[in-house]
Amino acid sequence: MTAKRPAITVTATDHAMLSRIAAGAAHTMPELAAELTHELDRARILPEGRVSADHAHIGSEIVYRDESTKRETTLTLVWPQDADIEKNRVSVMTPIGVALLGMAAGRSIDWTTRSGDVKRLTVLEVREPAEERAAS
Repeated sequence: MTAKRPAITVTATDHAMLSRIAAGAAHTMPELAAELTHELDRARILPEGRVSADHAHIGSEIVYRDESTKRETTLTLVWPQDADIEKNRVSVMTPIGVALLGMAAGRSIDWTTRSGDVKRLTVLEVREPAEERAAS
């Protein structure tokens, strides 16, 4: 039995773009597209122009812990075309990207890796990207 999924929050802009991406990926990546669509369907959507710095969104820097290994990882959640694993820029169209989308610090979620393993991760911190932090 999987644990109840935590509440997630996404911006209206991200929700619209991700809905289009999920629809476009339905034939090439059906499982991932279905998972993303499920997450979008249950998300609380912020009004246009509003962003919650407390919730992981496209561009957020996220620190999370893999509960099975206790390993902490920091990554930036990005659009598929901006992904660069060497710079820890992870596409929202990956299993971990879908799992992290909309999550707040202190929340945990079970997610299925590409190899089919189910892992539990806990978001430790959600930060604005370094560029935005420097500008504020």
